[in-house]
Amino acid sequence: MRPNLKSFCTGLLSVTLLMSCGETKEEKKNDDEDESVSAVGAVGALKDIATRAGEMQKNGPVETVNFRSLKELLPADVDGLARKEATGEKNGAAGFTVSTATGNYANDDNSETIEVSLVDGGGSVVMMGLAAWSMIEVDKETKNGYEKTSTMGENKSYEKYDNTDESGEIALLVNKRFIVTVKGKGVSMDKLKEALKAVDLDKLAALK
Repeated sequence: MRPNLKSFCTGLLSVTLLMSCGETKEEKKNDDEDESVSAVGAVGALKDIATRAGEMQKNGPVETVNFRSLKELLPADVDGLARKEATGEKNGAAGFTVSTATGNYANDDNSETIEVSLVDGGGSVVMMGLAAWSMIEVDKETKNGYEKTSTMGENKSYEKYDNTDESGEIALLVNKRFIVTVKGKGVSMDKLKEALKAVDLDKLAALK
């Protein structure tokens, strides 16, 4: 049975609204000052997600790669931080499957930590929901940091950084299918970008 795309998109909107309604007053104040694309992007891109979902449904499902193939692309270390753990899994529901591999990196006292995740949603609507930022334009700066979407080569990218605790993330949509996300704390954005460079994006894009 094909998944009900209308129900999925409605559910995505409902989850987003619940996230907003469930905020504390302090969180709401922070959101007003430094609004995040992670919540707003899902709503703003909902129409595009529905359109692309229809196209994906018409073309039929694409089998996701084995998560072990993704794990092989996790670097042994990133810019001097050794890998402490590597995990992988494949999950499915309502006709969609997602393969994920995650590597955790840190220095000796864990004052610098980085997480690298590789996700393959087979180009499904689930993947587009996870990468809603790839369908909108964001360019924002505050006293605490910045948030923006851009491109790296032919791939759409997303960056967010908070100077107060030196935390941030950078994400890349590779070959309109794979999502590479690098998150870190106690590190600079330059270090996060070096971690991203440690992933062989050409090999990732070639996986089938």
